[in-house]
Amino acid sequence: MTKLRWGILGCANIAIRACIPGIQQSQTGVVSAIASRNLEKSQEVAARLDIPTAYGSYEELIADPNIDAIYIPLPNHLHKEWTIRAAQAGKHVLCEKPAALTSTEVQDMITACEEAGVLFAEAFMYRHHPRYERVKEIMQSGEIGDIRGIHGAFTFSNPDDSKNVRYVREWGGGSVYDVGCYPLSAARFLLEREPEAVTTHAFFSPEHDNVDMMMSGLVEFSGNVALTFDCGMWAAFRNTLEILGSKGRIVIPSAFVTPTEESGHFQVYVGNEQREEKVPFLNQYALQVDDLAYAAWGEKAQRFAPSDAVSNLKLIDACLQSATERSRVVL
Repeated sequence: MTKLRWGILGCANIAIRACIPGIQQSQTGVVSAIASRNLEKSQEVAARLDIPTAYGSYEELIADPNIDAIYIPLPNHLHKEWTIRAAQAGKHVLCEKPAALTSTEVQDMITACEEAGVLFAEAFMYRHHPRYERVKEIMQSGEIGDIRGIHGAFTFSNPDDSKNVRYVREWGGGSVYDVGCYPLSAARFLLEREPEAVTTHAFFSPEHDNVDMMMSGLVEFSGNVALTFDCGMWAAFRNTLEILGSKGRIVIPSAFVTPTEESGHFQVYVGNEQREEKVPFLNQYALQVDDLAYAAWGEKAQRFAPSDAVSNLKLIDACLQSATERSRVVL
């Protein structure tokens, strides 16, 4: 079987821990090369993860004619530059979320990919798992009644890691970029519409270059439905999503990361009845690279159009504006 040959641009933890194993476990992909600005580092990771080629610069990897697609797990402020350079080299691009620092940057990236005739995808792995189609099916069936609201939370605590790129404001640091983007994306996906307005409050920490270490918000949708969310990097760990209806609710205890077989399951409550919806243990990272590969080969359309990344960044833009100005922002 033909395989899409992937190059990994950088040795970020998310690449080593999740995306590289995901490509290696996928039906369609193979990791052919990895690059770092430190050759010894890329060689060490290549040896550890059985990757044939290691490069000491990003430019070398992008120029490799034996690479079909590039995965970009670099700090957020570098996404635009290296997506455009990869596209101009004729490579498909899977870029870590958030795709860029602003919606305007993402649009520039998508335009560059379109002009080069390559595909662009934002790496929201969770939504490729079929459990979310099942959640949406239950919502649309009317079983839990009219949808009244969604609440999402994604928090973790890591304030002492002073060198973490998440704590550099100019590099796109902050909790809404890093983890808040998940519940924002999920609400848009499940409700199948774009929000109308947003109001947020954030804790901008002077100890961490004044990035938002915690943010809470209200995102208004049409149909009298809202998302309430919170995200943080200096709070106890949570990774949850709840969809509330007039008759019942759906609770996803491990909404975005599913480290074990059981953690993918979710609960449905209607009246006094409760049931657990069991879902297969699938590698979400493998599913997302398969989606791009089948689209690259012309076998299927991408499940999520590149324009979705623009819409999600418009919402993130509004969240940051609201928190900074202490105001309600109309979209």
